[in-house]
Amino acid sequence: METDEESRRALPFQLQFDKPLASQVKMAEWNPEKDLLAMVTEDEKVVLHRFNWQRLWTISPGKCITSLCWRPDGKVVVLGLEDGTVSLHDVENGKLLRSLKSHAAAVVCLDWEEDAQVNRDASGNSLAFEDRTTRFFPPAPRVPRMPGLVPGDTGLTDDGQDSFVELSNSSKQCFNILCSGDKDGVLCFSIFGVFPIGNVNIHECNIPTTTNDRNTVCRLLNASISKVALSKDLCRLTVACSGELVEEIVESRGGQMVGDSMHGFHCLVLDTSIFQNRKNELHQVAQQASNIEDLLHVIRTSLSVMHKQWADAMNVFHEKFELLSNLISDHGLDSSPQDELLSLLGGARTSPAVHQFLVNSLGEVVMKRVSKVVCGAGKELQLVVLNHLQPAVEIIGFRMVEKAGMLLVQVERFIRVLSSVVQQFTNFFSWLLKCIKQLMSEPSDQLLTYNSELVVVFLKFLYDQDPVMQLLDLSEANEEIDIDLETMQRVRELLQFGGFGDTEYLRRTLAKEFQQMEHSFKEAAQMPVSTISKKILCKNLLPLFPLTSVSASTRYIPISLSFYEDDSEFISSNQTHEIGFTDYISFQIPDESFVDVTNSVAVVRGLLSDSSNVKHRRPLEAILLCIPPGYCCVDLALYKEHQIVMLLNKMNDTRENLGDAWMTILQASDLPFVHIAGTACANDWELYQLKDSILHLDMENEKIRSIPHAVVPPLSVSASRGVACVLAARKRALVYILDEDEDEISDSE
Repeated sequence: METDEESRRALPFQLQFDKPLASQVKMAEWNPEKDLLAMVTEDEKVVLHRFNWQRLWTISPGKCITSLCWRPDGKVVVLGLEDGTVSLHDVENGKLLRSLKSHAAAVVCLDWEEDAQVNRDASGNSLAFEDRTTRFFPPAPRVPRMPGLVPGDTGLTDDGQDSFVELSNSSKQCFNILCSGDKDGVLCFSIFGVFPIGNVNIHECNIPTTTNDRNTVCRLLNASISKVALSKDLCRLTVACSGELVEEIVESRGGQMVGDSMHGFHCLVLDTSIFQNRKNELHQVAQQASNIEDLLHVIRTSLSVMHKQWADAMNVFHEKFELLSNLISDHGLDSSPQDELLSLLGGARTSPAVHQFLVNSLGEVVMKRVSKVVCGAGKELQLVVLNHLQPAVEIIGFRMVEKAGMLLVQVERFIRVLSSVVQQFTNFFSWLLKCIKQLMSEPSDQLLTYNSELVVVFLKFLYDQDPVMQLLDLSEANEEIDIDLETMQRVRELLQFGGFGDTEYLRRTLAKEFQQMEHSFKEAAQMPVSTISKKILCKNLLPLFPLTSVSASTRYIPISLSFYEDDSEFISSNQTHEIGFTDYISFQIPDESFVDVTNSVAVVRGLLSDSSNVKHRRPLEAILLCIPPGYCCVDLALYKEHQIVMLLNKMNDTRENLGDAWMTILQASDLPFVHIAGTACANDWELYQLKDSILHLDMENEKIRSIPHAVVPPLSVSASRGVACVLAARKRALVYILDEDEDEISDSE
C-alpha cells in the first residue's frame, strides 16, 4: 500500500477497509438508504455489516440462498431461496417478517423498485391512497405470544408483531413492486413484497419480430433467468436470460412449423405499464388484501398458540393418569380407570390400585399442579380467543361476510365447548383432591363442593376424549362434528330469512372453518393476478451472444442492468410517463461466443424506447469494449451518472492469475455508441457486426486503482453512498470510496 502522501492523494479511490472474512461471500448488496452491507456467504449465512465493518447480526435460513436484494426504503432485506421461497427479513434484527412460496424452482434474481412518479393534486400536494375502512373498527388485535418463550425467541411474540405490522403498513406510503425470477423462466410480481399481483412464464411469451415474406413468431425454449430490472416508472421490465430462441412460422392455414433456432444469452423487454396505468386500483386492492392477510396471520397464530397450550396441558394430564392404568393392570383387575373412579364416586370401597395411585403416585401436591396446568391452560385459551382470535374474525367479517360469519359461529361454539370442558375438569380435580385428603385422613371442610353428575359425565365422555383439541387440531381438520337433528332443522329454517347458504358449516371444526376461509381469500386474491398477468406482454428481444455448452453451464457471466434519467434531445414533453429514463445493459462476452471478439465487454442502451414514437425515441445503440491484454474482466456494475465500474484481474499468457487486480470507472455516456437495428431473428447476432468498430480501452487514461489481491465476483457498488465492496480470492473484503469529493461517510447511522 502506498505510504507517500502525494501518491495517496493521486489515487482515484480511497481504501476504507481491508478486512478478513470467515467464509467466502457469494452475494453482496448495499442498503439503498443506509451505510449497511448485506452479504451471503458460501455456508448459507446472511451477515449484515455497517460501513465501519461492525457486524449487526447473522442469520441462517437453513436453505440454499440464491438471490438477494433490498426494499427501496432499506428497511427490509429480501432473500430468494433454492426451494422457490422469497423471504423478507427485518433490517434491525434479521427476523423473518413474511415468507412467500411464489416459485416452483430456485429464485435466482430479485429486484424491488419504487414508483418514481408521485401523483399530485392541482395544488401540487402528493396524493396517496388511504384505507379509510379501518376507521370503522377498533385497532387490529396483536399476535398472541407463544407460551413458555421470552421476546426474541420466536416470531410469534410482540416484537415480531411490530415488525409484521411495519412490513404491511409503512411500505404502502409509496407504491412499489417486487419482481422475482427463477431458473425455470417464471417471473412473479408482488405489491409491497407481500401481495402477489402477476406472473409470467417467458417460455409462453410471443416475441415480436420483423421478417420479409413470412409471418413468424419467436419463442424462448429452455430459458433460465439471470437478472431482472424494473424501470423507475414500473412500465418496463428488462430480463437477462439464457435459452434457445426459436422461430415459429405461422402458415396461412393456421399451421405452424419450426424455423431457425439459436441458443444464447438474450435481453427480453416486457411491457409492465399496467402497474403504472392501474396504480391506484392496485394500491387499493393490495392494501385491503394486506389488511386481511394481517388479520389471518393473527387468527393463524392464535390457533397455533391455543393448540400448543392445550396440547401441553393434556400431555401433563395423560402422563400422570397413565399411571393408574398401569397400577390396575399390575393388581390384576379387569377394569378401566373410569370404572374404578366411578366405584369410588359411588361410595364403594376403593381398590388397592386406586388407593395407591391417589395417595402415593399422585398425591396432593401433584394433583394441585396438574389442576393448575389444565385449568390455567383453559383460562389462557379463553384470553387468546377474547383478545386476539374473536376480534380478528369480527373485523375480517366486514370484508368477507359469509366465510368470516361462519368462522365467528365456530369461535362462539368453541368458547362454549372450552368453558364446559374446563368446568368439568375443575369439578373432577376438586372431587379427586377431596378423595386424596380423605384417604390421607386430612380435614377437607375447606374444599369446594363438587357436582357428582359432572364427574360422571367427565369420566364417561371426557377422560379419554378431547373435544377442545378436536376443534383446534389441523391434522384432524377433516373430522366432522355431530350435530343433532333439531339444530340442523333450525339452520335450514334460517335460510328462509337470508341465513348462510352452507348448511353444513356446523359440522366443520374450527380449524377446518379457518382453512376454508383462508382458501376463499386466496382464491379471491388470484383473480387480479390472472387479469394482470394477461396484460404483461413481450415488447422486444435483443439476442446478445451465443452460448456454448461450457459457458452456459459453468461460467459466471458478469452483467448489470440499470436506468438513468435522460435529458438528451430525444426526450419530449409529449411522450408518455415511461420516457425520461434510458436503460443501460453492460455485460461481458465470453471468449468462445464470437470469432475475433475476445476479452470484451458490451454496453447497450435504448432497448426500452417506445418504438411507436420514432421521431423522439432514443435509438438502440451499442458498443464493444476490448479489455487491455494481460487483464480479464471479473465483474462489472453500472454506477451513477452513466458510469461503469469494472474489476480486472491481472493475468499472464496462460490465463493464470498473477495475484493482483485493478478497479476502474468508465463514463458510459461518453462512449462512441453505434446504432443497431435490434431485430429478434434467429442466427442474427447484431453485436458481432460491431467487431470492426471495437473500442480498445487505454487504462492509462482512465480512473484506475490497483488492488493488492486477486479479486472474485460479486462486485457491490452503492450509487447513493458512493462506495464499493470488492471481494478478494483469499477471503477478504475491501471497501473503497468511489467519489473523491464525497463528504466523509458517517458510521453513526
